[in-house]
Amino acid sequence: MPKVEEKQVVVNEIAEKVGKAASMVLVSARGLTVAQDTELRAGLRKKNVDYKVYKNTMIKRAIEGTPFEELGKDLEGPTAVAFSYDDAAAAAGGLDEFVSKFDKLVFKAGVVDGVYYDSAAIVKIAKIPSREVLLSKLLGSFKAPMASFARVINEVLKAQGGETAAASDAE
Repeated sequence: MPKVEEKQVVVNEIAEKVGKAASMVLVSARGLTVAQDTELRAGLRKKNVDYKVYKNTMIKRAIEGTPFEELGKDLEGPTAVAFSYDDAAAAAGGLDEFVSKFDKLVFKAGVVDGVYYDSAAIVKIAKIPSREVLLSKLLGSFKAPMASFARVINEVLKAQGGETAAASDAE
């Protein structure tokens, strides 16, 4: 297979991932050991994040005309790409765990839900808890006032010498 056709296969692979992605995060992984890179890939796979190193020219061709096109200006030096499909913050969040663990791994930039973020902003995005964590906190905040209200009603009934709601539930 001629070299141009080989390159087009890689560009098509990236373009397919870009077409499905909710977010795309670029990192510099220069200096990671094989063991660190293996650990990073395994950790990201668990979060349903694709992570791969591509040539910058291939990435530039694949993102032309897409919401990720602005990332082209950050494609210098060795670049690894993380794609997340379901949870837009998953790629940044997953990488953040390893950025703090491996000092050689550095955020370059990212696009999350169609919005470009530079390295400093993508670090802030990475610190946002996952959708599931945020939903559980929201539900917990709804539950707390209701539980407090139920306790107050119970205490009022006790003070009036009536039967408590807990006692009536037991019957």
